[in-house]
Amino acid sequence: MTSAPGTPRRGFRHGWVFPAIWLFYLGESLNALLQHRPGPWRDVGLAALVLFAIAFLLLTVSIRRADPSVPDRRATVHVWLGLLALIGLALLQVPAAGHHTLVCGVYVAAVAVMGLPLRQGVPVAVVLAVVVELSIRFVPGWTAGGQGYALAVLFAGAATGGIRVAFDRQVRLVHAQQEIADLAISGERARIAADLHDILGHSLTVVAVKAELAQRLLDVDVDRARGELRDLESLARDALADVRATALGMRGISLPGEIAAARAALAAANVSADLPGTADEVPTRNRELFAWTIREAVTNIVRHSRARHAEVRLRPDSVEIVDDGCGHGDTVTTGQGLAGLRRRAEEAGARLTAGSRPGAPGFLVRVEVPT
Repeated sequence: MTSAPGTPRRGFRHGWVFPAIWLFYLGESLNALLQHRPGPWRDVGLAALVLFAIAFLLLTVSIRRADPSVPDRRATVHVWLGLLALIGLALLQVPAAGHHTLVCGVYVAAVAVMGLPLRQGVPVAVVLAVVVELSIRFVPGWTAGGQGYALAVLFAGAATGGIRVAFDRQVRLVHAQQEIADLAISGERARIAADLHDILGHSLTVVAVKAELAQRLLDVDVDRARGELRDLESLARDALADVRATALGMRGISLPGEIAAARAALAAANVSADLPGTADEVPTRNRELFAWTIREAVTNIVRHSRARHAEVRLRPDSVEIVDDGCGHGDTVTTGQGLAGLRRRAEEAGARLTAGSRPGAPGFLVRVEVPT
């Protein structure tokens, strides 16, 4: 079994055990060699059989360590050289083992289908089966004892091919799972970045407005200026807590909380506001989206509009924020906050409208959820 790139391969410390079990069938050839009369061909055959078994183990282990989903020409060449070595070692056993050597074709076919590209391995297995069948038919003395070897070669190729396909699919599945995990991480990073932008944009805007107000009050009303500075400290601590919670993926946002925050932010910017007293009639499924909408719209009012009056109109299926300012400049097309709000609205199946108010000065932001 292979593993995804960049991950440790498990199970290969003893990867030779499984192919070694199948060497049991070489016992037939071994028995034939041992029963042959002593002499050079017997010794050569025994040595060739041992080397054949070792070469088969080395080839199968190296093939199992490779990643079949990644083409490797050098690995293919090595497999071809190994196959030629196996065939040569099998031929050296023929003078002493006779037709019993044909069992080696099963191992050669298995290595070919497992190690070569399928368009090469399958023809090799078929050719081997044909060669084995022809040998049985035309080599004197092999017809009686060689029946079934060609079919065994074909079965070995088919079974190994099935295992190869299963391995390939498992590797592709592991790769796909890794890609999905990477995409999930990227999406989570984008979400956190968007949340941090929205949080810091709103908080820092209110901090800047309150700091400016406190500076103006220092020469007029010191006690009120101190109150604004205390608010600044509280806002900074809240923003820090929000950033930490967002980074940990635990941050939530509430519609009543954003209405209260909008009231404080607009008051600090000297913008009179008409805000809803409650949000009880808004369904739970719409509250988070409407809360983000109020946060982004109020932040833009304080930062860009120079408005004197703003209004938040809240309904069960929509929220609308309007002001009487001079517009929001290029924020409609380039603002990251509105882009993030549009993304949130699309994910919720809602429609976002942002632009100049029709027939009146100022700006309008509206999110409507289809009923």
